[in-house]
Amino acid sequence: MFNHTAEGDELGPTLSFRGIDNAIFYTLAVDKRFYRNYSGTGNTINANHPVVRDHILAALRYWMIEMHVDGFRFDLASVLGRDDTGKVLRNAPLLERIAEDPILRDLKIIAEAWDAAGAYQVGSFSERRWAEWNGRYRDDVRRFWRGDDGMLGLFANRICGSADIYAKSGKGPEGSINFVTCHDGFTLNDLVSYRSKHNEANGEDNHDGTDANFSQNCGFEGNTKDLGIDTLRKCQIKNFLLTLLISRGVPMLLGGDEFRRTQGGNNNAYCQDNETSWMDWNNLEQHQEIYRFAQGMIAFRRAHPILSKEQFYTDAEIHWFGPQGGLPSWIDRQEKRFACLIHEDEQHALCLMFNAGAEAVDFRFPPTMSAAQWHLAVDTSGEAPQDLFAPGEEPLWGDPRTYRLSPRSSVILLARGAIGSSKPTVLTEAK
Repeated sequence: MFNHTAEGDELGPTLSFRGIDNAIFYTLAVDKRFYRNYSGTGNTINANHPVVRDHILAALRYWMIEMHVDGFRFDLASVLGRDDTGKVLRNAPLLERIAEDPILRDLKIIAEAWDAAGAYQVGSFSERRWAEWNGRYRDDVRRFWRGDDGMLGLFANRICGSADIYAKSGKGPEGSINFVTCHDGFTLNDLVSYRSKHNEANGEDNHDGTDANFSQNCGFEGNTKDLGIDTLRKCQIKNFLLTLLISRGVPMLLGGDEFRRTQGGNNNAYCQDNETSWMDWNNLEQHQEIYRFAQGMIAFRRAHPILSKEQFYTDAEIHWFGPQGGLPSWIDRQEKRFACLIHEDEQHALCLMFNAGAEAVDFRFPPTMSAAQWHLAVDTSGEAPQDLFAPGEEPLWGDPRTYRLSPRSSVILLARGAIGSSKPTVLTEAK
């Protein structure tokens, strides 16, 4: 957290840097009594002053050498790329030094590639060694599963590693830290349970925390005993987990999301040292279905390395199709269903199908899929244990031509057998 300190603005206490050398450690306004504020907390560290740079490098080296830290995520990292006037530098000295430091060269370095004053550098943050929290992944995936119009192509780009964001800068999918939720904002359970933030307890009249949540409540605001609403929420949570763990890039899961941790709709709970922000481990026992699904999707990703390759997909690896078997209607803003065929090798393939719409849809398989034996691995609309099958236990899908995809759900099929062969294969439905 190098972008600001607890000393706050000109009314704050003198705790550390203000009492050491105020003009060096902070970026000051034209009237030197006041501070520039790019962090949203009243003050901003003057990160690219030589003395401050050395201090930050020394801290990172200490944490690595003495405390054996494996890497760092830098909060509001765009602040670290500004000069003493607030200008965002093209080649910020501090960011270059962190990336090129011979002691830190093997550490993971991850940027939250924006700040509170409008800098947004997702896809263009410093040099290739820097990975980035992909805020566009979060927003586009949320909006797709909420059922927003015009999200088909953006969602496809996100699950493929966001080449539209990172390719120009020379970064690959490994530069994209994919996430749906993080410590800032809603938990995954609250993302599908609240349409609006509920931060009243924070004492700021619910003005704090972002309003851009792209959330949904599935028909009721907050906790409910309605089984239909809760079933939809569980399905949506599974959709988010599945999407995160089949996407190229580095998946980041918020702790507690695997067992439906809630903050009661508070999306800025940093000041709540109570049940709102604490981890309630009773949820682990209560929500074993989601916990099992999260475990299973992590295992699925590990079992299929093609999903985590550090290159963008080639045309030979992935093919897209819509419900009718032809190309998806990319330009149809109201289209919310599509699928893709991912070739692992000559004998194995994955078929991923997504339906963010409110109606079921019959997906007609392309002719190239009819030659293989397809097994059902995941269907997020199913109740456990029919939602996810263990490796080797996936039932044979008996219809080589179609699959009925439920509303707001996603499916993974596995192929065993030659893909694209003209030789017919007889399938029988598993009992």
